[in-house]
Amino acid sequence: MAWLILIVSGVLEAVWATALSKTEGFTRLWPSLIFGVALVLSMIGLAIAMRSLPPGTSYAVWVGIGASLTVGFAMVTGAESAR
Repeated sequence: MAWLILIVSGVLEAVWATALSKTEGFTRLWPSLIFGVALVLSMIGLAIAMRSLPPGTSYAVWVGIGASLTVGFAMVTGAESAR
């Protein structure tokens, strides 16, 4: 169960990282709300997963999932180049 929570938390990391770029300095309501909710849920999930999994492994997996999905989404939407 800890691994599933960690994976979901990694996905939520990608959500908040992407939403952060859309907030325009927290002047846009919906991206700001999505950022805040996803950030809190992602951190809570990471903390719960770290109760059962080694902290170093948990953090590495969480960051890896979040970074990979964030870059992948940016490439698919054209915000980042694949080169």
